[in-house]
Amino acid sequence: MSLDSKKNVENGDNGNNHFDPLDMHNYRIEKLPKRDKSNFEKWLGIAGIPLSILVFILFAFVIDLPFLQNLNPESLAEKAHTEFIRIGAQAFTQNNAYMLAIFLASIILWMTQAIPNYQTSLILIISLVLTGVLPEREAYAQLGHPVMWLNIMSFVLASMLVETGVAKRFALWFILRFGKNAGTIFLSFIVINLILSAFISATTAKAAILLPIFMVIAAIYGVRQGKNRNNFGRSIVLQNLLNINIGAGAFVTGSGANLLAAALIGGAVGGSVYFSDWLFAMFPIMVGLMLIGYILAMKVFFPLSPEERLPQIEGGMERLKTEYEKLGKIDVQEIKAIIIFVTILAFWATDRVHGISATAVAFVGAIVGLLPRIGIIKWNDVDIPWHLLLFSAGAYTLGAGLSITDLPSISVNAFFDNIGIGDQTQFWKLYLLLTGVMVFSALVFQSKTMRTMIFIPIAIGVANRFGFSVISLALPTAFMIEHVYVLPFNSKPAALLYETDQYSLTDAFKFGFTLMVIAWILNIVAGETWFRFLGITPDGVFGLF
Repeated sequence: MSLDSKKNVENGDNGNNHFDPLDMHNYRIEKLPKRDKSNFEKWLGIAGIPLSILVFILFAFVIDLPFLQNLNPESLAEKAHTEFIRIGAQAFTQNNAYMLAIFLASIILWMTQAIPNYQTSLILIISLVLTGVLPEREAYAQLGHPVMWLNIMSFVLASMLVETGVAKRFALWFILRFGKNAGTIFLSFIVINLILSAFISATTAKAAILLPIFMVIAAIYGVRQGKNRNNFGRSIVLQNLLNINIGAGAFVTGSGANLLAAALIGGAVGGSVYFSDWLFAMFPIMVGLMLIGYILAMKVFFPLSPEERLPQIEGGMERLKTEYEKLGKIDVQEIKAIIIFVTILAFWATDRVHGISATAVAFVGAIVGLLPRIGIIKWNDVDIPWHLLLFSAGAYTLGAGLSITDLPSISVNAFFDNIGIGDQTQFWKLYLLLTGVMVFSALVFQSKTMRTMIFIPIAIGVANRFGFSVISLALPTAFMIEHVYVLPFNSKPAALLYETDQYSLTDAFKFGFTLMVIAWILNIVAGETWFRFLGITPDGVFGLF
């Protein structure tokens, strides 16, 4: 069967222009329906703009924070020290005030969604330029961040799987093989997420690959949107959002933020955080969290009615079998797509052997897929959510501003000095503080990379200040990076899957926040047991057991 005829089958092109729930093209990102906001969301949207303006004015021009006034240049980080000397103490202090004001105003706009997230990013980028916090070259250059290019190329690869029909073939095979009951479907997605997380260093790319698959399965089980949502739709989207993120936390290669954290910690200790170090520490914990999420979703938050446990599409499983048979035998285009994709995964998994970055590998794969005659996809068929990428550019620019002003370290040092914590502070207090701040900061930050750039250096600095091993505090803090599944602005996958309109903010918060708290508790218990066994934390520091 040709690719064109295969697309016609997928599009239900039989003379009737009806909606085909099994057509993956209906779940392209730009075709997702516009969500209807709840009354609470509408209220937040109205309050967001005036509140963000008020906060910006207060912190930029009215409120004088003492810890920004008495800065010792010798205690600043290298970049901040250089900036301090270049522009002078007074200008540096004002830049810190601007940075704090822009940061807080941006957080308010992202949380209230008063304007689209990408517009908030554009505003904060130009604000950092106009206030002089960042030079134009550095502010605008964040759009060319390697992780940005990795995401773009990964979307090309994901679109390749959809356009050739590989993704639909897999989805139909998947449901026929494991769709005997709803429970096995959810458990199977745990396995798929873990496998993809081992190879793909971009959670957004995983979300783009999995979105059309689980949306087709959701359609088969009769999901509805908006006011008519059902628990199958809530559960399959929110469980996948959870698993996409914490699956990445099982591997150091699971995301660019993990790799950045490992590089920062390795640089601080003069060594390396190896793939196996992270794997042994976090794989069992993350698998446990996925299973806990499955149980809580199915039994507590989104229990399925008897009707929701059975396929709702007309014809049931026989209809699916017919659709699968219509695809015919696997063709050359599909084989080429599978070869390219598997090759990319293999190169990503063996980067320590050949030394080629994940971004460079994705570049080559996307180029091959787009080549005329040889390739298998045209540029107009590529599904790239540019609004999410602009959103990311704003996050990286904000991180660059925080780095150059050294505002996080200045704030932390002021915090410790003012609350009177001495140099003999017990390890467990610092452990609880750093891991807790890292995990719950995901509620207000919109970028894992930015949180990594802020809190991992802080953890390293705290360990050095109090005389503890850098690994013992910084690595468990890094293990909390991937818990970004509560609110839509917390990560790109969260923003993407929220557009499916299968769940509300309340659904996401009650499920996600519960898992976030459980994750922190597991990290604390592991610090006294599993991490101690692996030599990450010192013996007997918590006194729990």
